[in-house]
Amino acid sequence: MSGVIELTAENFEETVLKSSKPFLVDFWAGWCGPCRAVSPIVEQIASEKADELSVGKLDIDAQGEIAQRYRVMSIPTLILFKDGEAAAVSIGAASKEELLKRIEPGL
Repeated sequence: MSGVIELTAENFEETVLKSSKPFLVDFWAGWCGPCRAVSPIVEQIASEKADELSVGKLDIDAQGEIAQRYRVMSIPTLILFKDGEAAAVSIGAASKEELLKRIEPGL
């Protein structure tokens, strides 16, 4: 997961909410097939957009309280945070082009 930060309850606020640039969070779980399908796309976005945004993954099974805080009801859910607030949301598996279309307005 080069360029993708593993997020936990311990580092979420400092890493995501206080980030100086937009931060894309991939809410996922190991048992979720669509999450595994989206994972390489998230890694590509992290690599290609490294100058514009930071990217992290949050395992909802291990970090359920954060998923609940942001009302993540189905996965994969990607939320773009900007200035500590959710600026764009993408729910469900999607192509790279579709994911970018969903998050770019929040950049």
